[in-house]
Amino acid sequence: MELKWLEDFVMLANQRSFSRAAKMRYVTQPAFSRRIKALENWLGTSLVDRSTYPTTLTDAGRQFRDTAEEVLRIMHEARSEFSNQESRGRATLRFSALHAISLNFFPQWLRAIEGELGERLMTSLMPGNLHDVVSSLVNGNCDFLLCFTHDATPLLLDPQKFPGICLAEEKLILVGPANHKGRPIWDLRLGGADDGIPLLAYSPDCFFGRVQDHILARPGISKRFRPVYENPMAEALKAMALAGQGVAWLPESAVLQELADGRLIEIGDDNYRTELGINLFRAADKNRTQVRRLWHCVEGMQSKIAC
Repeated sequence: MELKWLEDFVMLANQRSFSRAAKMRYVTQPAFSRRIKALENWLGTSLVDRSTYPTTLTDAGRQFRDTAEEVLRIMHEARSEFSNQESRGRATLRFSALHAISLNFFPQWLRAIEGELGERLMTSLMPGNLHDVVSSLVNGNCDFLLCFTHDATPLLLDPQKFPGICLAEEKLILVGPANHKGRPIWDLRLGGADDGIPLLAYSPDCFFGRVQDHILARPGISKRFRPVYENPMAEALKAMALAGQGVAWLPESAVLQELADGRLIEIGDDNYRTELGINLFRAADKNRTQVRRLWHCVEGMQSKIAC
């Protein structure tokens, strides 16, 4: 049994709609439904009456709801207590971030923050998918969330409770491997391939998967590709592209070196790229001195930058 199954069930009980609950949990409805079913199988009973609308709980579901909420409360309190312990005599600043940000943005950004503050910070970073990192902030298990933003996948965070600052802009670009002459193996300007350009695709329920699908929905784009591989991790798709297995939409910051040395080439025009934001979020009720100090530092730095 996974803790997120309980979180899914409580959300469904509150929203009384599979589609709304799935959206609030940042997963697709089919994936959300599978997780509810997995919880029911684990318990050995039906929790949801699927013959009614709005969705209602069965008698067992109503009884189990109190149990689920209590288990979640106890587990979150325990995790918060342990994660708040000081490390090396100083309070640790806890970050939660999407995998690509933790690899390609966080190290340089943290160095700039430390330079502005004039001291070395004690930090911890928990990388994860969109659902996990947002939940970490909402449940009080981190001090800051670093996340991409895009209209295709709104975060649904209340700005009064979870204010955000735009730190930088990023581009999601379509890249492919080069041949021995330094030219793209697949070139959209030349029509690509007769049976479609092999696409190294993101899983549909991850952040980049939704942004990728947003681009593919533009007129005339999706028919030019045929998916040959799927993975939620940008670094995994990058490795496959470097191996000559196809093309992929990747954050520009993740492929700067490969673009510079010609191992990867951007293909297509502006219609095949999209802009992303890199935002920092915090909980407004987090009043630790270290948290407020870093936040004020970032506000001061960003006031000098147009984002």
